[in-house]
Amino acid sequence: MGSPRGRSSVFEPAADRYDRARPSYPERLFDDLVRIAGLAQGDSVLEAGCATGKATRPLVERGLRVTCVELGPRLADRAAAALAGYRTVEVVQAAFEEWEPPAGRRFDLVAAATSWHWMDPAVKYRRAFDLLRPGGHLAFWSAQHVVPEGGDPFFADLQAVYDEIGEGVVGGEGFPRPGGLAVESGEIERSGLFDVVHAGHYDWEVVYDAEGYIELLKTFSGHIAMRPLQRERLFGEIRRRLAERPDGRLRRHWGTVLHVARRRDAES
Repeated sequence: MGSPRGRSSVFEPAADRYDRARPSYPERLFDDLVRIAGLAQGDSVLEAGCATGKATRPLVERGLRVTCVELGPRLADRAAAALAGYRTVEVVQAAFEEWEPPAGRRFDLVAAATSWHWMDPAVKYRRAFDLLRPGGHLAFWSAQHVVPEGGDPFFADLQAVYDEIGEGVVGGEGFPRPGGLAVESGEIERSGLFDVVHAGHYDWEVVYDAEGYIELLKTFSGHIAMRPLQRERLFGEIRRRLAERPDGRLRRHWGTVLHVARRRDAES
């Protein structure tokens, strides 16, 4: 994914809208994470790439102490402001791959929500291992577009517009189904540093009006990178098509795989 410095600018333009536009994750995911990782009140979490704190709040609300390491300066500032009411959160502006905790501190959990795939693959597993206490856990998940049977046809219909502006899906792949997302257990095991203890699917639905959905798209790296004329054409079509619906809304289904892995220690 390139150097940490190179990726720092990707989401910085969207820092102010990221928190309000990106979806929250299911509460069940956090309940399962706490249970599977054996976390208890007061345990420490290092969150890699917290963005504006979408996943931080549910972790803190479960009694965990969270140190957020966020590369983007604007995102880190936004997270610090959004999380200012929580006394057990610290936000640090730094690259996860390079940050060193004070006095050799180690964590019970390293967590990454929709950020793990941005980390340097040659470094991230070793970095997580080194930041964890013996027996600690690594957890990561994301938020991807899935379309169930009987899901909203809006997205399939809109593909013609993406094709027109030169942003169609390479190879013409369709949308994945809930429960059909790729599981990265093999990558985790190949690191030689962790044992996978959980890889579970979760899905949920969010309803958007036209402006809410466009705000969401403006936080995606591919849409941020589009030329202004491409975005103008796409967003105009979204507004036009949703205006033709009686309620003016669309249903977008989200899916993820929560991966939880235990640090592999010699004594275990």
